[in-house]
Amino acid sequence: MQQQPVGLVLGTIDAEPLEFWVGVEKGQYLQLDDVVYVDTQIPTGETVTIYGVVDKVCSRYEGTRFDSDVFLVTEGVLPAGVVTVAHVSVTRVGVDKEVFVPPMPGQPVYRALGEKRDQALFFDAMGRRFPAGLSRDGQVVWADLDFLDGTKGAHVNIAGTSGVATKTSYACFLLYSLFHHPNTQDEMKGATAVIFNVKGEDLLFLDLRNERLTSEHSKMYERMGLPVGPFSRVKIWAPPRPGWFGILADADTRQEGVTPYCWTLREFCQERLLRFLFAEAEDESFISYAVQVAERYLQRETESQPKDQAWVKLGDKRITAFDELVEHLSQQGQMFQDARISTATREAFYRRLWASVETVGHLIRGDLHPDEVEKYRMDVWDNKVNVISITKLHDRAKRFVVGVVLKQLLEEKDRRGQRLPLLFVVLDELNKYAPRDGRSPIKEVVLDIAERGRSLGIILIGAQQTASEVERRVLANSSFRVAGRLDVVEAERSEYGFLLSVGQRRATILKPGTLFLFQPQIPLPILARFPMPAWATRPEEAQRPSAYDRVRDEAQI
Repeated sequence: MQQQPVGLVLGTIDAEPLEFWVGVEKGQYLQLDDVVYVDTQIPTGETVTIYGVVDKVCSRYEGTRFDSDVFLVTEGVLPAGVVTVAHVSVTRVGVDKEVFVPPMPGQPVYRALGEKRDQALFFDAMGRRFPAGLSRDGQVVWADLDFLDGTKGAHVNIAGTSGVATKTSYACFLLYSLFHHPNTQDEMKGATAVIFNVKGEDLLFLDLRNERLTSEHSKMYERMGLPVGPFSRVKIWAPPRPGWFGILADADTRQEGVTPYCWTLREFCQERLLRFLFAEAEDESFISYAVQVAERYLQRETESQPKDQAWVKLGDKRITAFDELVEHLSQQGQMFQDARISTATREAFYRRLWASVETVGHLIRGDLHPDEVEKYRMDVWDNKVNVISITKLHDRAKRFVVGVVLKQLLEEKDRRGQRLPLLFVVLDELNKYAPRDGRSPIKEVVLDIAERGRSLGIILIGAQQTASEVERRVLANSSFRVAGRLDVVEAERSEYGFLLSVGQRRATILKPGTLFLFQPQIPLPILARFPMPAWATRPEEAQRPSAYDRVRDEAQI
C-alpha cells in the first residue's frame, strides 16, 4: 500500500536547500521531531531526496486580519479556514550524491519510516552502531561507535540540572548499551569502566536487579535489543572508615561485596601524589614550586624501598602514618631554604598540608601488612565495571582520589602503549575537576585525557550541571554532546549552540529520562528517551541474584 503524504511544500514561504515549510494535509499531523522527506527532480532528470526533521509547528486562521477576529469566527459570523504548517530543517540531501537544491512548492512530503528514516538520520551510514535511546515514536535512536571509541572521535559530555536531567543514569545507560548490545558486545569484551560515585550511594547496586522496573520500561530495553538486568562483573570500591584501627569500607547502604581502597605511604612518595592534596589551590601557583621540591625529596629518599612495603624510611626514622610523614616534612626547613622558597610560602604549604591530615590521612596508610598492600590497591583491570565511591569524603579527599586514580589510569595506559582494550571513565561534577578558569593538577590530568585519550583508548564520559563552567578544550574534544533539562539562563549560553535556538528553549522543559543527543554524523540534535535503570539504585530496589543468575551473567560477558 502506497504511503499517503502528510502535506505539501508551501509556496507562500521560500523553500531553501537547508529548510522549507510544509502545509499539513487535513486528517494528518506533524509534531516536533518527526522525520520527513520529499522527492524533487532536477533538470538532468535525476530525483533528489531531501530529508529533514520537524522543529516548529504552527496553526492559524486564514482569512482573518485582527486578533479579535477569532471571536467572530467562533461565533460563525466571519468565515475562516484553519491551516497547520510545519518547519523542516534539512538533515540530508541525497544518499549516493549530494545535490543542494530546494524542494518545489506543491511537492508531496512523506513521513520517513524504516529505511527512509535510517537514511534521513544517517543511521544507514553507521557501520558500528549501538542504541542511545528511543525517539518520541518509539523508534531506536542509534549512536555511531566510530565517534566514541577513538576511531574517528571520542568522549561524551552530558549537561543538565541536578536531580532532573538524570545525567549519571544516562551515562550508565550508555555503558550498559555498549557492553550488552549484540552489535558491540564482542568489541567490548575486554573493555573496562570506572565510575566515580560522587553523590549519594545510588551507584553501589549496579550488580543487582531492579525489582521495581516496570513492564513499560522493560519493553523499552527489548525494543532496543538489550537484555533487562544489572551490570555484570562489578567491583564496588569505598574509602576506609576513618578513626578505625582496622580497615572497614565506609558505606552506609551496603557492606557486602564492597572493598576498601587506600594508598600506601610508599606509593604516595614514589608516585609523587603530594600535588593532589593541593588541587584546590588554583590561584596560589607559588605553592606549586614548594610541592615540587617536597615531591622530589620524598621520591629520592624512598626509591630503593620494597614495593610491597607500606611504610617508608626517611632519614633514620620509620614512618607508618600520614601525620608522621607531615611532621617529618615540617622539619625539613633547610630543604625549602636551599630552594629559595620564602617563609610565607613555606608557612602556606605547611598549613594546607596539616589541614589534609584529618581529611585525607585515612586514605594514605603505612600500617598495612605486605599481604594487604595488594588487597586494598585499586586494581580496576580485572573487572568490567568499577564503582569508586567518594561521596562520604571531604572535598579535599574527593579531589585527591579523583586526581590520583585518573593519573594512575593514564600512566598505565601509557605504559601499555595500546588503544585496546578501551577504558571508560564516568566523572560527574566535571566543572569542579576541570573548571574553565584556573589551574590544578586534576585539571591537567582531565585535559590530558580529553586531548590524548582517543589515541590511548581512554573514553571520558563527563557530566555537569553547567557546561559553561567547564574547560572549553574538554568540551571541544567531546564528540557526543548531551543535554537534559537545563536552567533557563544556562540554556542560552554559547556552549549549547549545538541545540539551536528551538532546542535551547525546549531543553528548559524536558522531563526526566528525556534528552537531546548530538553526534557528528547528524547535523541536528535528536530527542531521545531512555528507560529507568534495570539495576537497583537503592537498597529497597535490590533483587539479590541466585547462583544460576550469577553464572549466566558472567557467561554473557
